[in-house]
Amino acid sequence: VLRGKTIALVGDLKNGRTVHSLAKLLALYEVHLLYVSPDSLAMPQDVVHVVKALKTATQTALTSLPEAVAQADALYVTRIQKERFTDDEAYAKLKGSYVVDPQLMRAAKPTCAVLHPLPRNDEIHTAFDDDPRAAYFRQMKNGMFVRMALLSLLLQP
Repeated sequence: VLRGKTIALVGDLKNGRTVHSLAKLLALYEVHLLYVSPDSLAMPQDVVHVVKALKTATQTALTSLPEAVAQADALYVTRIQKERFTDDEAYAKLKGSYVVDPQLMRAAKPTCAVLHPLPRNDEIHTAFDDDPRAAYFRQMKNGMFVRMALLSLLLQP
């Protein structure tokens, strides 16, 4: 299912633990990973090295979200994390750098899923929520069921 797919990881790749583990997991498959972020929030080199060492996935760093959207089979979008900044001005410059909205998604493949770990700020416009490619609410619901199942297994006598 994943072989040959292009997955774009978007946003705060430096501080986002979900994108670090997701990149390492996806690297087990023959996928192409697009890392889309401002230079200051790029994917950490230790993650890039782990993915490279597996020799199954390819990686490309981009700063252009429209360029990534045109290529991607899926977007995994993360928020720019204000709590990671010591300088409000630096945060303000980057906040809103990458926004997924209906206009941007016109350039995407009709089957391009958009995922997000939630909560979101302004990186996915609410006008996109009703698009069938908006998978983040289904992602959240399915994650809840997985956690419930795991807890049930762990708590059984």
